[in-house]
Order: sequence, then structure tokens, then C-alpha cells
Amino acid sequence: MNKPLAERIRPKSLEQYLSQEHLVGDDGSLTQQIKKGIIPSLILWGPPGVGKTTLANIIASESGRPFYTLSAISSGVKDVREIIEKAKQSGGLFTSKNPILFIDEIHRFSKSQQDSLLGAVEKGWITLIGATTENPSFEVIPALLSRCQVYILNPFGKKELEALLTRAIREDEYLSSKKIQLKETDILLKLSGGDARKLLNIFELIVANQEDKKNIIITNDLVLKLVQQNTVRYDKTGEQHYDIISAFIKSVRGSDPNASVYWLARMIEGGEDLKFLARRMIILASEDIGNANPTALIMANNTFQAVTTVGYPEARIILSQCAVYLATSPKSNASYMAINKAQQLVKQTGDLSVPLHIRNAPTKLMKELGYGENYEYAHNHKDNFVSQEFLPQEIKDTQLYDPGDNQRENAFRQFLKSRWGDKYGY
Repeated sequence: MNKPLAERIRPKSLEQYLSQEHLVGDDGSLTQQIKKGIIPSLILWGPPGVGKTTLANIIASESGRPFYTLSAISSGVKDVREIIEKAKQSGGLFTSKNPILFIDEIHRFSKSQQDSLLGAVEKGWITLIGATTENPSFEVIPALLSRCQVYILNPFGKKELEALLTRAIREDEYLSSKKIQLKETDILLKLSGGDARKLLNIFELIVANQEDKKNIIITNDLVLKLVQQNTVRYDKTGEQHYDIISAFIKSVRGSDPNASVYWLARMIEGGEDLKFLARRMIILASEDIGNANPTALIMANNTFQAVTTVGYPEARIILSQCAVYLATSPKSNASYMAINKAQQLVKQTGDLSVPLHIRNAPTKLMKELGYGENYEYAHNHKDNFVSQEFLPQEIKDTQLYDPGDNQRENAFRQFLKSRWGDKYGY
């Protein structure tokens, strides 16, 4: 029993794999590819404990391919090149037996490490399978991402988690030697947050703590009593993830720096990805502060760059500074509301024609057709302004941007009124 329970009952085939029906069910896309023996390079994206590593192993096993594995935490460019060299020697180009290189937590690879994979993937020396808990659009370089298919793995549901526990009790040599009754599983499942590995670790801990009992009855009270890791109950992938980031956003929007820093600390202590937090603050700076304080967006963007460069633990100070700055900034969602209105108007009115006078006229024919005719160059007029229509005729005089009620945007309002008068209702 040296191996953890999750490792002892790890599925060895697609038949044993309990989840991700959309990928490995009878009609799943990966199932079909495995049957055909055509495995593309791919990225498995999903939260912890949903079977990414297991699925990579099964793909290699069922397709009969050589299998190499690296962890992005402990491997460098040298390790990647050594594996690629072995792969080149063990398989033919673009054959059904191309070796598979599995890289766990590929989002932790630097740009240079990811670059070192490009040639091997493109030339078919390896089939790459990367596993990531982070959005690959942000964490995988575009050149590599464009050569891979992205498959999303979902958290386990209640039915699947309970089936996993039942199978563990039935098939594991240690657990099957005991009389275990799953009377209540609500708290056990909630603590796991859809993470199968976490569920099995907690379950094994509970059983081990009942070693002296002939009959082990799993109840909610027993689970709460034995699981001691609840001082910071923040699950990066479960309901609390969304609740706490929501609390943080609303605290900043509500101009409360104290609550903002508290919820930020909860997420940091819970192991949240620091770049995720910085990205959220970039969005906050534009959506909730906007032109009431344009410097907020610069501050948030610089925070993202600094956090990326510095890393933990010092990055927490930078995040705190930015959170306090955003919380104490004047607020405006005027730009956010303007783009919402504009997009809704586009959906309602369709592709309206660009007025002739503001069309581009790069050719003689276009000029003869009236493109650009009667356009007035603003800088040729007093105060660099001349009144002319820029919207399509069908929606002329439509106001989409309504400046917020704050010092800076009130100045915007006065400026626009001085230019447009009552045309847009400023």
C-alpha cells in the first residue's frame, strides 16, 4: 500500500475510464481517433483530478505507441531535446507508431521550452499530448497551439464520483478487505470539488483513521471530523472558486479596499494562479473604472507583467497594491455599457453600409464612385473639429456612449456638448 489509492486504481483502458463521455464514449472524438490509429497532437485542458494524465496513458496504450513523459515543473529544454532524439530513433515519420510525448502542466513551460517542441511536432517525430489546468489560449504559445487540437475535460459529477468510490471499495486490495458502507457522501463529494484524486486521497485518509473498526460507515459527520485541512477551504476548481472571485470583483467595484484585500488573500492562500488574478484586475480596470481613471488600466496591465516576471511570494505585494488602487479609484462602466449597446445595435440592424464620405478611396474608380467625397478633414477646421455624420444613415444621431458621473467623464461630457450640441443628448 505504498502507492496512493488514486494510483492503485488508475484506469488502464477506455472501458475502465469513468468520465468524459464526450471524448471517450462510444461516439467520442478521441475514441474514433484511437480506433483509426490517427492521434493528433493535442492539449488536454481541465481542472486537477479529472483524468488528464490517465487519458494520455490510455491513448498511448490503446494505440500501441512508445510513450515518453515529462513534467514541466522539473524538466528543461535539455530534457525535451533528449526525448525528441529518442523519439526520432524509435519511430518513423507520421506513422501509426509515432512516439507520444506527454508533458504534464505544459502551461509551466517557458516560451523557449515550448519553442523547442515546435520542430518535432511539425515534422512528426513526436505526437505531443500536453496537460494543463490553465486556459491554453493564454499559456501555450500560438505557434504550438495552432499545431494541436484542444480537448476540454470536465469535473467529475456526483454520479461518477460515487461510482469511483464504489469501484475503489470493490477492486482495491486494501479497501476490499474491509467492510465499508457509504451511508452519506455529500460532504466527501463537496470537499473533493469534482477532483477524483482529491476525493480518493480524502477517502483513504478516512478509512486509515478507522483501521481498528470492523465496520466502517462513511457519514458526513465522520468526514468533517477527520478532515483537518479546512482552515482555508478554497477550491480552485469548484463552487468556492467562483464565489470568492465574485466577492473580490464586487468588493473592488464597491470601492472597499479592505474586503478586496481579504478576498485576494483567500485566493492567494488557496493556491490560485497569480496570473489569473492579475488578468481579472485588467478586466476590472476597464469594465468598472474605465475613463473615470484611465491610469487604472495601465496599472493593472503593469501588474500582470510584474507578476509574470516576479512570481510568488513577492507577487502578492504587487497584487495587493493594484487591488487597493482599483478599489479606491472612481468608478465608471460607461465604456462597458457603450460596447454592449453597440453590439446589440449591430445584431439588430445587421451590416449597414459605411457612408460614402468616410469610405476609403485608394483607387481612381472608387473616387469616381464617390468614395470619400465631401469628407471634411477635422484638422483643417477651428479647434480640429467639423460637424459631420459618421454613423450609417439608418442609425444616425444614436447615442451609445453616455459619460459616467465622475470628474473626468463630466469633463468628457462638457467637451462633447461643446462639439455636438444637443445632437447626442450630452
